[in-house]
Amino acid sequence: MNPSAIALDLGTTSIKAGLLDRHGALGHIVARPAPPITATGGRYESDALCYAEIADQVLSACLAQTDGHPPLGLCSQRSSFLIWERATGQPLTPLISWQDNRGAASCEALGAHENLIRDLTGLPLAPYYFAPKLRTVLQDNPGWRARLESGELLAGTLDTFLIWRWTGGKHYLTDASMAARTLLMDIRQQQWSPQLCDLFGIPPGILPEINTSAGMNLRLDNGLVLQASVGDQSAALIASVSADGAEALANLGTGCFVVRYLPDEKFASNGYLHTLVYRGNNRHAHLAVEGTLNSVAAALAPYPVRECRIEDFAGSEIFCLAEPSGLGAPYFRSDLTIQFSRPVEHLTQRQIAALLLEAVIFRVARILEEFHRASAIERVYLSGGLSELACLQQGIARCVPFAVYRLSQAESSLRGVALLAAGMDPASHRESERINITGDVRALQEKYRHWKEWFDSLPG
Repeated sequence: MNPSAIALDLGTTSIKAGLLDRHGALGHIVARPAPPITATGGRYESDALCYAEIADQVLSACLAQTDGHPPLGLCSQRSSFLIWERATGQPLTPLISWQDNRGAASCEALGAHENLIRDLTGLPLAPYYFAPKLRTVLQDNPGWRARLESGELLAGTLDTFLIWRWTGGKHYLTDASMAARTLLMDIRQQQWSPQLCDLFGIPPGILPEINTSAGMNLRLDNGLVLQASVGDQSAALIASVSADGAEALANLGTGCFVVRYLPDEKFASNGYLHTLVYRGNNRHAHLAVEGTLNSVAAALAPYPVRECRIEDFAGSEIFCLAEPSGLGAPYFRSDLTIQFSRPVEHLTQRQIAALLLEAVIFRVARILEEFHRASAIERVYLSGGLSELACLQQGIARCVPFAVYRLSQAESSLRGVALLAAGMDPASHRESERINITGDVRALQEKYRHWKEWFDSLPG
């Protein structure tokens, strides 16, 4: 096989590699479990060297299926990081996961600066990100700051660590999409912000160089050339929707998010997240706007959602909010969690499941409606495990005024970064099917209208 690219996906639970052929088809996928994560008191940690070894094994096993040295694309879990010794490459910390909550105290201490942080980064102040966690680590280990400033130690996200290893310590860098999720990068200037670094107490000189996401042309010690590197969600977006601004992606998974490329710089965010998807080798940055639904899979888990049918919807006047960890972007309300407008003790498990699914449909539709009002959307693509539910497909299609498609392609993150590495157009060769609306749409549309009135009347 003479592939156009090879891609490596550094996931939280699995590490995968695949080959992209010249027709844009992804195949020959190799996958192995990532090292187990130990969770203790809000700390989520794993073995960084073990992770690196498995990544090397997966990449080698995939390369064994071709005689060539295709360009490499890398996508990585965002915000997982470590600190290591420059001289030996030995980690001083475990691989601290994006799930880790040790930055919560930092977020609480800096809460008065949240508006500034959001304005510069496009993101909320949350312990998920790199900066709050690194601030806490440096406070817990005061001797490390001087060693980082002298260059004796290095700190970086997972992509930075592996690129440093793969180049024998010659290159200490990250790409713009990963840097944009640290809370340390000014998303407009696309460089480390001295103001943010000062706020978090992180010397800017210890941070890696910010590189382009595509056209990197970085030769590795294994003979490959790294051509693209992006965050995993960016890679999935690249594979799924075109950058012309007329399309949106609704990823329905553990959490749900709705995202579209920003049609122009004048787009008002109104509280939605701003995401730097990737920066091309012409240094042009592709930005996106994103709304989120928090932890919906946890809300749905106790109920028989796969038994639900479209006919189960709009069968009552009870409204629901289905986000157990708090209302997501653009609201960021931790005090608004799962709730129903009326008691549900008399309902069956399937009826409650239908109300929860309605809530997901309505929140997705509301985000799309606001995106569409700001700049016209023509198509929305559904992805993620929950998008397999026919009732969810139908529900969203009935509540939005544009065409809805379900993506059937597998391994979107691998595919997206492979396309970027190969220099192919984003979203080319995607596999999807249009959702054709069946039956009477009026009942669900009417309930959606009333749900919006109820939702807007919630406290605050």
